[in-house]
Amino acid sequence: MGEFGGLHVILGAGGAIGTPLAAELLANGVRLRTVSRSGAGPDGAEKVRADLTDADSVQRAVGQGSTVYLLAGLPYDQSVWREQWPPIMRNVVAACASKGARLVFFDNVYIYGKVEGPMTEATPVRPASAKGVVRAEIAGFLQGEMAAGHVTAMIARAADFYGPYAERSGMPSILVLQRLAAGKTAQVLVRGDAKHSYTYTLDCARALPMLAAADDAYGQIWHLPTAHPPLTGREFADLAARELGVPARITVTPRWMIRAAGVFNTLLREVGEMLYQNEGDYEFDSSKFEKRFAFAPTPYEAGIRAAVGQMRRAAPHP
Repeated sequence: MGEFGGLHVILGAGGAIGTPLAAELLANGVRLRTVSRSGAGPDGAEKVRADLTDADSVQRAVGQGSTVYLLAGLPYDQSVWREQWPPIMRNVVAACASKGARLVFFDNVYIYGKVEGPMTEATPVRPASAKGVVRAEIAGFLQGEMAAGHVTAMIARAADFYGPYAERSGMPSILVLQRLAAGKTAQVLVRGDAKHSYTYTLDCARALPMLAAADDAYGQIWHLPTAHPPLTGREFADLAARELGVPARITVTPRWMIRAAGVFNTLLREVGEMLYQNEGDYEFDSSKFEKRFAFAPTPYEAGIRAAVGQMRRAAPHP
């Protein structure tokens, strides 16, 4: 295991993973630079405003010999992904290569497409969506640059996430926790009995610096720690309702209804192409990371409790 020393740079700071990652790094006494379009960031960090689609902007943001985390979150729109992700990856790789920086790319599982059985780091690349094709392209480019010795990097993948700071982007937070807390019925997409892995946001925040500090982790793909076995949609909603102290009212929204609504709603149209992830079991295997780092993922019950606690602290008080 290496050390947390030197400058750490979060490209795409804020959001469900960037926010707790920044807190984790600062708690470890790391010199931190947070980079975002707004230039916002936590106390204790050097805050930089940058546009990752602009090569010069990225060169200025990446420090010499730094550890870089690429966590950019783009609007959930395949046309935006197609236009912006390839130049972002090229710019970040070029900057890291020229500055002797090490790169940790935070990725999702869209690259795998529909998978029978557990997803592992060796699962074939078979994207089943337009957004998955983009992810496959940028991950393939990065792997090529790694293999050629142009950049020292790794890919760290997570399943869909839940937990603190996922209020605006995590489907379990939006469709289950927030709806139940508001006295509404929890929504589960397509099937209520299909198992679905979710990665806990704070586990990602702890795991990414551990990977970054491990010299032998570079040049590889890692699945970030995720509780197992996965829960069904109904089981997740039941746990959430119990923690909130409300009835476990659940409705399963069928594919046809989401597709029909997508005719008038861009976000639902984008969600529609990803529904294959909800039609069968979606099981994410993180045993490689767990064994290498002796890490036990947070159980779902504890993660849901923490998410509910944060929701309550953030709620306006009368």
